[in-house]
Amino acid sequence: MDYKKSNAPTNTVTRNMADFVSETGNVYESVAIIGKRSNQIAAEMKDELLKKLNEFSSTTDNLEEQFENHEQIEISRFYERLPKPTLIAAQEFIEGKVYFRDPSKEAAEEA
Repeated sequence: MDYKKSNAPTNTVTRNMADFVSETGNVYESVAIIGKRSNQIAAEMKDELLKKLNEFSSTTDNLEEQFENHEQIEISRFYERLPKPTLIAAQEFIEGKVYFRDPSKEAAEEA
């Protein structure tokens, strides 16, 4: 997923809880789904950031070089400006872009 093009807000937004109940019928189940998706997004973003920052890693321990690497600073600032994973996950859930399933409900339907 391209988080840079997400239309999620970058700050806290008051949400209508009816938007979250429509998919699952239960607010708590919706929050659990959003929480799990948020953890997935955070892990993906962290991996992507570490890959980009590792491109700049050097084997020398020159202190001056570490402070002068402006590219690393710009990359870090870019990721800090992105919407938080919880906001991205909530927006995806509202837009219906999150796939989820409940194995207990599937087992009850088959029986």
